[in-house]
Amino acid sequence: MPATALEFAFSPIQDLHRHRTRQIHNLFPASAGRTQRPADAYCLAHHALEGAECAARAGDATTFEWYQAHPDANGAVLATPSAVGPRIVLSPNPGSMSRSSISDTAFYVLGPEPALASAEELALTAAAYDVASQNGFGGLLADHAVVTCLLRRKTLDDTLVSWAITRLPGTIYTDHVDDPVVLARDQVHEAGHNWLNDALTSTGCKLSEKDTFHSPWRNSQRPAFGFLHACWAFPLTMIYTARVLDQTEGAVHRFLARYLDQQRRLLAATTTDHPTALGLILHSGLRQQLRTVYSAALTL
Repeated sequence: MPATALEFAFSPIQDLHRHRTRQIHNLFPASAGRTQRPADAYCLAHHALEGAECAARAGDATTFEWYQAHPDANGAVLATPSAVGPRIVLSPNPGSMSRSSISDTAFYVLGPEPALASAEELALTAAAYDVASQNGFGGLLADHAVVTCLLRRKTLDDTLVSWAITRLPGTIYTDHVDDPVVLARDQVHEAGHNWLNDALTSTGCKLSEKDTFHSPWRNSQRPAFGFLHACWAFPLTMIYTARVLDQTEGAVHRFLARYLDQQRRLLAATTTDHPTALGLILHSGLRQQLRTVYSAALTL
């Protein structure tokens, strides 16, 4: 039986998706697909905007015109079915991904020649979406993991790296170990970051850089923005891992059990600072959402 779904619907985010998508589409002469879900359209519109801007800055008229004709970056054509709706799965070469002032990390933008995933990678990612959905995270991935970029294939002994960037909401970049349960964990983590970025933007919450808190994940002082992001995204993965653990065995089971034990220790080190950091969130609904997930993770 599927686990109880966690609640990720947040009306300010839904309003942001609709409003921002309209703003971006107004910049393009072609008509965007009207049948896309608001979260999908929001994600793909940002890819088209970023791609068009990069092409314009480079003086690449051909690529710029392509984006003008494809305000959804052709995402509707590229999408593949999944448990949470049509998803786009890419497999870009990490060494050829873009770097610029918009992000501290490399990123990949949908374009005229997308780095499509293989059939095996599509199956892996579809299975990961299914695992996440069966364990209560379907709503999160439906709205905040529209595009998954699979990067390096690794082993469970390697460090798995994943990230998201604010300029391309709904998109995640992640290494993988060819196991859907582990991939789903990292999708949940990065989708959580995307959710919180949208939540902060949609509620107009601006966090001062002056307020810093010790982050046990980085063993350093971090601004409230980074600290609260960690105290949201890691608890989400803890809840996911606790739910899925009994469904695994062997090396994957041991890997996830170690991960959960590690996260328990790290989260426990934030209990003194978290209430103070949370008090900087002035929107009561957002503050309560963050508190609920954090408190649930502490009980695991």
